[in-house]
Parts: sequence; C-alpha cells; structure tokens
Amino acid sequence: MRGLQGKVALVTGASRGIGLGIAERLVAEGARVCLTARKPEALEEAVASLGGPEHAIAVAGKADDPAHRDDAVARTIETFGSLDLLVNNAGINPVYGPLVDLDLAAARKIVEVNALGALAWVQTAYHAWMREHGGAVVNVSSVSGVKPAPGISMYGASKAMLISLTESLAVELGPGVRVNAVAPAVVKTRFASALYEGREEEVASAYPLKRLGVPEDVGSVVAFLLSEDAAWLTGQTVVLDGGVTLTGGV
Repeated sequence: MRGLQGKVALVTGASRGIGLGIAERLVAEGARVCLTARKPEALEEAVASLGGPEHAIAVAGKADDPAHRDDAVARTIETFGSLDLLVNNAGINPVYGPLVDLDLAAARKIVEVNALGALAWVQTAYHAWMREHGGAVVNVSSVSGVKPAPGISMYGASKAMLISLTESLAVELGPGVRVNAVAPAVVKTRFASALYEGREEEVASAYPLKRLGVPEDVGSVVAFLLSEDAAWLTGQTVVLDGGVTLTGGV
C-alpha cells in the first residue's frame, strides 16, 4: 500500500486480537508502531512478535487515563520521530442485558472508554503532531453501532457515537487529517468469544461468507484506510461483516 513505509502509528488496545492484527499489518507495510494496552507482560510479548524495538514499542496504561495518553504520544514521537497514524481500537463491554436494567455507572464507563476515550486520543495526537504535520486516524467501531444488537445495546450505542465522532472529526480536521472508521461483525478474538465459543459453525451459518472474521480481515482494511491509497476517503465507516447485516443479523 502506498505511503505506509516509514510512517509511525499508535494503536490502542493492541496487545492481542484486532489491535495486534492491525499492528502486524502496519509493520508488514513498513510502518513502526507504538502499542498500548493495560497489561505490560502481554504488550512485551506483542512487541517481540512484531520484531522487537526496531519495529515497535509498548506503553502500558488505561485508554481513558489522560496521563497515559500524554505519555504514549510523547514516547512515540521521542522514539520514532513522528506520529502519523492513530488507530483507536481500545474498547470495553462489561455488561450484558436489556437497557432498562443497565447499571448506569457501567454505561458511563463504556461511553468514557469507547467514545470519549477515542476522542481524547485524537485530541492528544492532533495537538502533539498532526495539527502541524497531518496524519490519518481510524476508529474501530462495530456493526452494533450500525444497527441494534440486543444484549449489548450500550456497547452499540457507544460505537454509534464513535461513528458520529468520526464523521464530525473528518469535517473539522480536513484537509490535513483524514478520519475514518471500521465496523466489524464478530471477529474471532478473546474479547468476542462469548458471542461464538462452542457454537462457531452455527453463528457463522448466518454469514453469507460462512465464516467469522479474523483479526487479519480488519488489519488489511485499516491499513488501506491509513494509506495514501485512501487519500480521497474521509468520514466513512467501512462495515466488515462477511455480509451478515445483509441477512438481518449482527
């Protein structure tokens, strides 16, 4: 893909799953990456899998912690000399059930991490580097942000908010910074395991492509959106769902 060689990216929630899959593709395309997540040990393993400090660094912390955001952005620029690309992948979904029974403290935390946290990462990266030098951002939303997803409705609401933020940021930050989003359906990760574990074939049968997603499916599209091949694309949300929303599923 054009324009990723030598670029520097920061990927949140990147110690495993979709975030690590994105980082792997970016490194394969010639970028260097800073990985963030909560657990230092998992991050160290992820950095090693990407080829070590020549290709990646890790900064552990909570995605909604302002001090962590400042530290991660500063260390990325200090280590690699720039911060051209940002991927907001960190997300939480600690509850399941109907909205009328939802603990509102949990709801606030979901919005804080999934939507406001992503906005805060954009603000930090923009003021530290992208305002003067330009860049590209991809926010990882969800098909639950595109259509209702019973049981995880608050998660979906936060991801719908993230899509709206993506559109507004694209308008506000152009032409120097492009902002897009992806909205995956079920991807085979530990985070989503409750949605398919023990019944993967049954869940996948609703998908026209007859399989669930894997992190590489998301990584390739995110890399495209960050690359110069997508230079005239901003404010868009790419649904990555194996066709399942066409059949009425999520």
